[in-house]
Order: sequence, then C-alpha cells, then structure tokens
Amino acid sequence: MEKLAVASTIVVCLILSLLFSNANAAKNGGSHNITRILAKNPDFSTFNHYLSATHLADEINRRRTITVLTVDNAGMSDLLSKHFNIYTLKNVLSLHVLADYFGAKKLHQISNRTTLVSSLFQATGAASGTAGYINITDIRGGIVGFGAEDNDGSLHSFYIKSVFEIPYVISVLQISHPLSSPDAEAPTSGPGLVNLTVIMAKQGCKGFADLLRPSKALPAFEHNVDGGLTVFCPTDDAVTSFLPKYKNLTDSEKESLLLYHGVPEYETLQMLRSHNGRMNTLATEGANKFDFSVKSKGEDVMLNTKIVTSNIVGTLIDQDPVVVYKIDEFLLPRELFKEAPAMVPAESPKPAKKKKKAASPEEAHSPDSADSPDSFSDNQKAADDDNGSTGSNNGFGFITLLVTVVMGFLLL
Repeated sequence: MEKLAVASTIVVCLILSLLFSNANAAKNGGSHNITRILAKNPDFSTFNHYLSATHLADEINRRRTITVLTVDNAGMSDLLSKHFNIYTLKNVLSLHVLADYFGAKKLHQISNRTTLVSSLFQATGAASGTAGYINITDIRGGIVGFGAEDNDGSLHSFYIKSVFEIPYVISVLQISHPLSSPDAEAPTSGPGLVNLTVIMAKQGCKGFADLLRPSKALPAFEHNVDGGLTVFCPTDDAVTSFLPKYKNLTDSEKESLLLYHGVPEYETLQMLRSHNGRMNTLATEGANKFDFSVKSKGEDVMLNTKIVTSNIVGTLIDQDPVVVYKIDEFLLPRELFKEAPAMVPAESPKPAKKKKKAASPEEAHSPDSADSPDSFSDNQKAADDDNGSTGSNNGFGFITLLVTVVMGFLLL
C-alpha cells in the first residue's frame, strides 16, 4: 500500500506539472491580437479604432517582437484635433509601434539609461534619415521619457503603466501624450497607382503577367486595387508547365481562370494563416462558386482547390490595400477542371505459406513491414505533425509512459 501511495503521488504531480507546462507554452507561443488586448480597456478605444482604420493592427499582429505605446482617449482627441488625413495619421501612429520588445522591467535596465529604437514609421521606409527612431530615456526617479529623434531630442511623453506583456513577444505600454514628429506629420497623399503586371513581370511572375495583360480579366483586378485586392501569382515555372492546357481553354474559360487568382479583399499573411476556410475570388458569381480553401501549417499557407494544392512561396508587394503573393502551382477551379480520381494502391499478392525463414534485406525494409524504419518514420512524421498543431499527443504519450513506469515499479 505504501508503494501504491508513493507511486500515485508521483503520477499526479508529474501530470499536473506537464499540464501546467503545456498551458504556459500555449499562452506564450500563441499569436497576439492587439485589437482584443486594447478592447479590454475602454480608455484606449479611440487609439484602438485608428489602429484598425489605418491597418496598423494587422502589421502589429503579424510581428513577433514589438512594443505598442498607447495613449488614452483624451490624448487621441488632441492628436485628432490636428485634422490629419488617414495616411498622415498612419505615419504618426506608426511612431507608437516599436520594432523591439520593452517591458516595464526592461525600461529601467537600458544601458547608459538611454537608447534609440526603430519604429514602424522607420521600418516602412517612409521616414527620412533617422526620423522614425524613438528616444527612450530612463530619467532618475523611475521616470521614463519618450520622444521622436527628429524632435530636437525633446522628451514630451512619459511612461504611465504596463497594459499587457508577453515577455519578449509583445508589450503594450501607456504613455502620457502622443508622440510628435515633423516628418511623420508632413502632409501625405494616398499610395500611388499600383501597376500589377509591371510588378509581376519584375519579380518572377512575367508569364502570368503576359497572360493577364491582354485578357478581359485585367480590368477587374485594376478596379479592385483601391478597395482591397489580394493576388496569387503563379511562378514562371508553374505557368510554363500549365501553358499547354491553358491554350485549349475558351476565351471565357481563360478569363474565369485568371480571375480565380484574385480575391477582392486585402489579406495579409497573418490573416490568411488564421482564415482556414473557403475564400471567394474575383471569378465568384452566383452559382459559380469559383472558391478555394485556405489552410496553414505553422508559418506556411496553402491554397487547396480540390484539384491542386498550391503554396505561397513569396510576396511581391504588400502595400495596403494591395498584396500580391507568389505561388508554386496554377490554381485550377473545380468548375473548369475535373478532380482526378483517388488512386487506390493494388494489394500485394499474398505469398504462399512456406516454412519460416530469415527475412531477406529487401523484405526487412519493405513498407509492408510493421517494424520497418520507413514505417516508423512515417508514423513519427504523423505524430510530429499532430504535435505541431496541438501538442496534446506528445503530452498524452508522456503520461502513458509515466503510468507504465509506475506500474512496473508496483510489480517489483
């Protein structure tokens, strides 16, 4: 009985430790959402609203080492009273997003008590010189000041409190006043006209650009540029491989196929990774669905049409409200192409019953062997895939092992 009590205690403690470890890992390893973080505090509702309106929220969510300097509604009222257009306001708010992690503790551990940190305004290339850098200075007495580098070194905003932190991933800090910068506040016009076919031709998608340029599909792409557009552009190798089939399509089918590669919405990679569902395209109309599924595995994003699966392998341009991705396969809609029947492997003929003998090297490595290295590798790969998505199978296997060890201990 004493052995049983000790063993039971060990199992319970180890299981609880494992569950706590998994929960903590999930908490720190998951993606963050700045909109949800700020929504918990009504005092930041205006700042939160304009992060979404300028699409900075999407940029914040897809970065993994970042600090957001938020101001309350009163501070935002002062900023909005300057009547900046949405593009200038985006530049100003970009000063409040630092491309490094600064938690409350780190603010008071700055070397030499002062440092310069790049903001998103600097990272986007919109700032001139070092105008997008933010000066952080740990003033004596626990006061920390913030100021734009091109503002004569003036520290006119100060640290108030920490709002939210995931160590070394994201920190949200409240500061007393909005940061100002002559460079960021300079009048800014909207993004210039995006020439899709020129961008494609210069970055490895010339084949698709050559198909799109003379087609009736191009105006539909251009019409959606201002309102939001995502384009999936097959690589030149993918176009070359598919070209013989493309030439056999009617003009109407070619138009639908090209439109199938566009989505009338701006979809960042982070948004695509969290989508995991069906997505309509420029070709979608009434009963003609012309949709495909978006799936993700870690950082990878795949588009599945049920005819073919294509992977996003690069980004040609991401300039809100337009983004163009490079994919490794031509997307083939079910409305134009038939789904290939699933191939059922033929069963190996059963050998005649003979006297047992030692297995040959070929038989020992046969895929049909349950204990073969290939079989183990496949099973391990499947387990790794499952662990990558949830992590629960690994914990279950570990718990099973613990129980087995303890049962062995009890039988001694």
